[in-house]
Amino acid sequence: MKFILFACVAICFNLSAAHSQFIKVNEFELEYEIAGNGEHTVLLEAGGGSPMTDWDPVFSRITQQATVIRYSRVGNGKSTQIKRHFTSRDYADYASALLEKLNITTPVIYVAHSYGGSVARDFAAAYPDKVKALLLLDPSSEHDVDILRAIDLEQANKEIAAIKLDDMKNGMSNQYLDFWSKRPLPDYPQIKDMPVTVIASVKTMDNPPNLFFTDKGRELWGVHWQSWAGAFPQGRTVLTDKSGHFVQFDQPDLVLAELTRLLAILRTN
Repeated sequence: MKFILFACVAICFNLSAAHSQFIKVNEFELEYEIAGNGEHTVLLEAGGGSPMTDWDPVFSRITQQATVIRYSRVGNGKSTQIKRHFTSRDYADYASALLEKLNITTPVIYVAHSYGGSVARDFAAAYPDKVKALLLLDPSSEHDVDILRAIDLEQANKEIAAIKLDDMKNGMSNQYLDFWSKRPLPDYPQIKDMPVTVIASVKTMDNPPNLFFTDKGRELWGVHWQSWAGAFPQGRTVLTDKSGHFVQFDQPDLVLAELTRLLAILRTN
């Protein structure tokens, strides 16, 4: 959401051989990079409008313990540029097709930031056999508007209207049309039981630009993700006041630590 943005190859890949490449997935060319090796495969999903370079702070370090794939969704980075509405489920379908094109046949650990978290959740619901763990970094939520309205209904509606116009001005309204325009909220399919970790920023600001970043907004944001992750038997929420929205830039060590924790859990399962 804009308040958060504001989302068989028999080759052994290693870090020294890593480089940006392009692959045709359905009708589009997607920019991607694959590197590292290991028992597990990690798929990195960037936030709304962001290229795969958003993972620069942690990409090389993850390759030291797993095979890692990062890519730019269609419309982002150096992938095919479009002006067309995609939903998070559409993007999830393309992520699935990308894995098939790369001949990734084992379930991945899906690591996603911001709007990428919505893509990852749709992927986990639609393709349960292709994912074995989720690590979401300050992910977008269909409940953003509920948080705003719980703080100040009149001001919230003004801010939401401004966000709608901003989100639609370039002909792509992925985030607004995905969630905010739908009431009642979409009934998302159940995600299977798996290790799930959410790192959520509750960092406060001296001069918040909107309701979402007020102290109350940060508090409700943390409560929301604690409730969501807590519904999973293997769910975990890490609230941080050291990071802003871009956790991988502000606290890369925290991201690596939580991923390492998930890898350890998967080895013992």
